[in-house]
Amino acid sequence: MSRSAQRLVGIVALLLLGMLSLPAAAYVLDGPGTENWIVPVQLVAMATAGAATTIALPGMARADATPARRALTGAWWGLLAALAGVAISWFALNGIRGA
Repeated sequence: MSRSAQRLVGIVALLLLGMLSLPAAAYVLDGPGTENWIVPVQLVAMATAGAATTIALPGMARADATPARRALTGAWWGLLAALAGVAISWFALNGIRGA
């Protein structure tokens, strides 16, 4: 698979995970003592998913990047996808004018 195809597949996969990660974390952690853990767990899960995706698809990082550098780059991709996923979900549910 070419580098650009790897990047496209990785970004689409991370965006889908980003849109689903916050509702999934809220579903699992919505309780009287755990509601403050929803966002931190979502961010850690997305950073981990981004690192795993970038390790699996090396085209998402620079060509000369070491595996550790690819994992760090992937963690940032995951956090960016978490932010973009929440924004896409917000606009899909509420529209441009908001809630």
